[in-house]
Amino acid sequence: MTVHPMRRPRIKPEHRAYRTVDGHVRIGSVVHGIGAEVRDDDGWVWTLVQVMDGTRSAPDVVAEVTGRHPELRLPAPDIAQAMTDLTDAGYVEDAGAEPPAELSERERERYGRGMTLLRWMDLRPRDSAWEPQLLLRRAEVLLVGVGGTGSAAARDLVASGVGRLHCVEPDVVELSNLNRQTLFREEDLGRPKLDAALTALRALNPDVEVTGERREVRGPADLEDLLTGARGASGYDALLLAADRPAAIRRWANQVCLATGTPWAEAGYRGPLVAVGVFTPGRGACWQCLRDAETERRDLRLGPGQDEDAASPRMPWNPANAVTAGLSGGLLAHAALMLLCGVPPVEPGCRFGLNLMMPGDPVLQRSPRRPDCPACRRTENGPAPAARSGSGDRSPS
Repeated sequence: MTVHPMRRPRIKPEHRAYRTVDGHVRIGSVVHGIGAEVRDDDGWVWTLVQVMDGTRSAPDVVAEVTGRHPELRLPAPDIAQAMTDLTDAGYVEDAGAEPPAELSERERERYGRGMTLLRWMDLRPRDSAWEPQLLLRRAEVLLVGVGGTGSAAARDLVASGVGRLHCVEPDVVELSNLNRQTLFREEDLGRPKLDAALTALRALNPDVEVTGERREVRGPADLEDLLTGARGASGYDALLLAADRPAAIRRWANQVCLATGTPWAEAGYRGPLVAVGVFTPGRGACWQCLRDAETERRDLRLGPGQDEDAASPRMPWNPANAVTAGLSGGLLAHAALMLLCGVPPVEPGCRFGLNLMMPGDPVLQRSPRRPDCPACRRTENGPAPAARSGSGDRSPS
């Protein structure tokens, strides 16, 4: 008989099982994308999830289930396999696992609530529930743009315990920024945004290394230099793009990240529409694939020679408030967790968000990689090997 190597297997508290009216076992909570239902005609699966409470070794769990159902003559390998299946599905943790030495007691207290959220959304078997937090702590992230979206994303990542955040921002704080760029205060008016942001972020969490440079991105060469030049061969685990100018900056980011193998995300708001795009070279659609697919999907019913801006005009400024900026920045930070920790396990190559005008009307764009994509074709043999994984697959050993 083979049992899972966990010392004391326990159903995650957030995934606590319950019995349905027809006797089935539901586990993983009622959140769509997490929960599952198991048929349990003989009742022993319910016993199994009850005795997997962290007080018994795996062999003792098997023995307990067997002893409570002698009439079933359950083969021990079947019980062990059920434990393995639940573990592989991400519903089990090891109550006997020691806290990781790399995280101090202070850090474990600080990030404890975040760990439980990651544990809830995590559907991968782990040696420790703290593994995603360790991956985040070891991560190095490049953030371009510290305006409305960027300041909220930076705040959330630093509060969540990212290891190092390098911020790039050329502008100064203006009065019109203060309705949405929540890192800044009235006393920051006229001050470089970068300086004010670094001061606020370092005060928020002194355990995170926050650095930056006051610099404008004028072309793909600038992005490539930011990603690889300053950091040498090590690179960054992810690029987060929160800048909306120049207009081609997303295209540049896609080009450079494909060439360097860098996972990246971009986010922003367009009136009441708030969304984030998440991309990993070699996995799913790139930004250009997704954009071209969306252009084909939409039917704007434009007349001959009309530009699509006629249907959605662009203004010299982007209408926004603290709500739209905060939501887009939060989504960008959430995308970073997906890329860095693998939690939640969402396949990249998509854009998602919400429409504030229509609660319940989500923004979701997904497309397969396009064989005719002008960006992907340049990397048909696969992107350049990423210097760092950034996929959530790294072992924190």
